[in-house]
Amino acid sequence: MSFLFIYFFSIILSLPLNDDRLSINTIEFKIVKKGNSDRRYIWLHGDEQTAKMALENHMKKSNGTAFYIINELREVSFHEGLIDPNRIFSSYGAKRNIHKYNPQWSVSKKKKLLNSIDKDRKFFLETIFPKNGGLLIALHNNYKGYNIYQEVENSDAISIKDNQNPRDFFLCTNRADFELLAKSPYNVVLQEKLPEKDDGSLSWAALKNQVRYINIETRLGWLSMQKRMLAYIEKTLP
Repeated sequence: MSFLFIYFFSIILSLPLNDDRLSINTIEFKIVKKGNSDRRYIWLHGDEQTAKMALENHMKKSNGTAFYIINELREVSFHEGLIDPNRIFSSYGAKRNIHKYNPQWSVSKKKKLLNSIDKDRKFFLETIFPKNGGLLIALHNNYKGYNIYQEVENSDAISIKDNQNPRDFFLCTNRADFELLAKSPYNVVLQEKLPEKDDGSLSWAALKNQVRYINIETRLGWLSMQKRMLAYIEKTLP
């Protein structure tokens, strides 16, 4: 084997080969891009399989970029501990998140890992956030009684339908989107003001960065509902 071949082979091995991956610290996401649309989608909790199936089905026929967490459980394995991947999008939220799941860790370890998340967060958000007023859609499932009424206190406007299950709803951060979705058959809340203490949810990070964000929240296993709600957004919102 010639020296020249070895040299070029070593260069190839050193090149980044994971253009279909995105990470924030050790939390990894698979990227699926289709067409030129700047619409973005994200699936954050590995145990919410209905949301994953709804998004996979949607991406077969729609353009945009989808981010799928590479994990099978709600919490992600994190430096021999655990972390909730939807509580890392602010420094305050990530700090509380690290302590909640790993109270036994030393102060120095917690601080080191928090600094690492803080360092990665800006690039991660810049990558997943759409540009020029585009829309970011997150898909979530619930199975422990979580419902729209638990979001009312933090909301600036609500539209709850009598004939809809309160566990199925839209949560959005843009008033124009809310006004359109309020005319839909589905429940919807608007959250357009930042809380005093940001818990690290992606919705607050989107609001802080003036990104249009909608969470499609449905009961786990209710695939037909989540697919219909996603289709409604695609048909109704620019």
